[in-house]
Formats: sequence, C-alpha cells, structure tokens
Amino acid sequence: MEMSSKRFWEIDVFRGIAIVMMVIYHLSYDLYFLGNFQIKINSLSWVLFQRATASLFLLLVGISLTISHCRSKEKYPEKDLFFRNLKRGAKIFFWGAIITLFTFVFVNNGVILFGILHLIGISIIISYPLLEYRYKNLALGVLVILLGTYLSNFTFDTAYLLWLGFEPRSFFSFDYFPILPWYGVVLIGIFLGNSVYPNSQRRFEIPDFSSNLLSTALSFLGRHSLKIYLIHQPVIILLLYLWGFAKLSFIGI
Repeated sequence: MEMSSKRFWEIDVFRGIAIVMMVIYHLSYDLYFLGNFQIKINSLSWVLFQRATASLFLLLVGISLTISHCRSKEKYPEKDLFFRNLKRGAKIFFWGAIITLFTFVFVNNGVILFGILHLIGISIIISYPLLEYRYKNLALGVLVILLGTYLSNFTFDTAYLLWLGFEPRSFFSFDYFPILPWYGVVLIGIFLGNSVYPNSQRRFEIPDFSSNLLSTALSFLGRHSLKIYLIHQPVIILLLYLWGFAKLSFIGI
C-alpha cells in the first residue's frame, strides 16, 4: 500500500486551535502579571484551560510522530530514521534551551528550566523505540500520568531531577512540563496515531472542510506552530509595554 504524503488538514486545524488557546492563556497571564488586570489566572477554570491546551498540543505531537514515522520508514533505512528523529527532537530542545537562556537573563523569577519545548524535544527522541506500538503506549502513558500525578503531591530537596517531575521546594517557573506526568500524554497520542491513522492512512471519513476560511486560517497557524510559539510572548510583552507607555503619555506623566 502506497502511503499518502498529503497532510491531514484536521491535524493542522487542531494544532491551530491549540495555538489560539495558548495565545489566549498567555495574553491573560501577561495581563495579570504585567498589566495588573484582575484576572483570576490561578482559578480552577484557568488551570483547566491551560492543561487542556498543553494536553492538546502533546496529543498532537504523539499523533504526528506516528504519521511521520510511517512515511519516513518507506524512504529511509533504519539508521537514518533514528538520526532524523534525534535531529528533530534536538532542534526543538535547542529552542527550549534558548528560552531558558532568555528567561535567565531577562526574568528575575520564574526562569523556564524545563518547559513544554524541552519536553517535546526529549519526548521525540525517547519515543523512537515505541512508535509502532498501540496498547503498550496507552498502558505506559496512563502509568506515567498516574506516577507524575502522585509525585506532584510532594516536594524534594534537590533541583537536579526537576526535569523528571521531582519538584524542589519553593520552585516556581512560568512554564514547567516535567516528563512525569506530561510525557504520558505524548504516549497516549502515539496510541491514538497508530489507532486512528495506521500506516499513515485515515481510518475514518470526514467532510472536507479544508478549503473553509476558518479551517484555512487555523491550518496556517498549525503549520507554523513552532514559529508562533517562539515569537508570540515577546510580541505580547512588547505590545503591553507600548500600551503602558501610551497610557502614561496620555495622562501626562
């Protein structure tokens, strides 16, 4: 069976939706911390919104990994597949490291040591041996989530394992996604990818809304999700500073 290299438009749309959710959350977060807006960013509804956004992103990471792996193994030998996966994960982890450096230089508190890009980069690399399994990934994913949820009830005296989910006392970060439990969501995404898109073929029929204006816009966002992730926060912060400056100028200060 020949595998289609065409993108699944619905995956790009869902990734675009996740991007919109992320921008909404980060805008609200920045308005609360930088603009002194009375937004209850730590309320249950906002916490659930943030976790739903991250979960959607990570599920799509797992699904996309299975699709790209199925297509790549028809073109490249096994050794090349591993190094392509390694290169892809290392690239995303590198951008996570750049964000760590940026926040270390410019942020007094809340430095991002292991954020979602770090997690995605590591997840891509360590998932390589698991990409062709279904129910093993489901079981392992649930186990990782349960273990990480259990660990979140404790604090520890060391910071060396915070990437794994052992959170130190008094630790605070603007973006913290340790392997336990969040890698479990990626594993469930791999399960879904192998179940719903086996051999890079869609197992279900859906109406083709790919040419719809809304779908086209969301797909565009989804296809450029990494770039948008990297630039959206500096843009938001710049706009808030400009807004604050304009406000002060208006009142004559």
